[in-house]
Amino acid sequence: MILSAGKYRGMKRMADAAGRFKMTAVDQRPPIKNLIRTRLGTVEAPWEDVAGFKELLIRELQGESSAMLLDPHYAYPRGVTMLNASLGMILTLEDSIFEETRGGRLSAEIDDWSVEKIKRAGGDGVKLLTWYRPDAEPAVCRAQQDFTARVGDACARFDIPFVFELLVYPLARDAEQTRDYVEMKTKRPELVLESVETFAAPRFGVDLFKLESPVAADDVPEAGAEGSAEVQRWFDQLGRAAGRPWVMLSAGAGMDEFARVLAHAYRAGASGYLAGRAIWMKAFDQFPDWDAMSAGLKGEAVAYMRQLNLLTDAGALPWHRHACYGEGGARVLPADAGFRHAYPGFGG
Repeated sequence: MILSAGKYRGMKRMADAAGRFKMTAVDQRPPIKNLIRTRLGTVEAPWEDVAGFKELLIRELQGESSAMLLDPHYAYPRGVTMLNASLGMILTLEDSIFEETRGGRLSAEIDDWSVEKIKRAGGDGVKLLTWYRPDAEPAVCRAQQDFTARVGDACARFDIPFVFELLVYPLARDAEQTRDYVEMKTKRPELVLESVETFAAPRFGVDLFKLESPVAADDVPEAGAEGSAEVQRWFDQLGRAAGRPWVMLSAGAGMDEFARVLAHAYRAGASGYLAGRAIWMKAFDQFPDWDAMSAGLKGEAVAYMRQLNLLTDAGALPWHRHACYGEGGARVLPADAGFRHAYPGFGG
């Protein structure tokens, strides 16, 4: 793989100086909105409360982050002015509202939002979650693939990294039913791997995969413990299937569970993490006590991020050294006076 100039620069911006991703997700909408409206007893979560919590996350957690993932509804308008300019900024594209059909879920972009707007707003990367089950109805799978390919094409046109997220979700026939994402305890590693293999095809234009554990987080043992070798084989297969830099998402896992997931992922060649709830959920549980939330973020959440970052420094593969870029690693070509002639504009 050869990265274009804009994608190369965006990938560098999202990583730390050594090329490892330590990224904090602040784009969640239903998990935050639902808890707030429940605690307040309101039909809808007030904009000020949702945006205020996201502002708090940016202020307290950016010091341990290489990049932050924001949404255009709350986090960007409320928090972009306080986001350190030295950090990477990723903006999410998918709507948290999806269509649930008998054959599977259909994703959509946020209304009046686009890859172009993310680029113009100063984004260093575009994040997209596509709900996907390889065993869903064929028509649903095709629609989800076409949806993703269109976003990949737009990212190529506007020369911005495409950060792509996949999650296994329950079909109508499954026992575990939820619209708010909760990791399926009965998910099969084969479904995770097959999904990654599908979207690793060149036509989707994925630059960085954001992946869930192939094994339910609660079932991932400590390294060297009983069963760890078998679990490690699934992570190794995940890394091979990705075929490019990849990071782990926390999928709502607990702090200890996510750290164990990362340990296995780094042995398989992952380049870091892009996580949210594992980091800040304990503090958020204190809502609406803003002082307690702030103290929890400054204390336990920051300490946990430092633990993750030490683990990342010790084990994660710098993204630019991934084998997909060939000998010499990621670079921009041509690295000579012909660059300006070879580098295309938005028109092609």
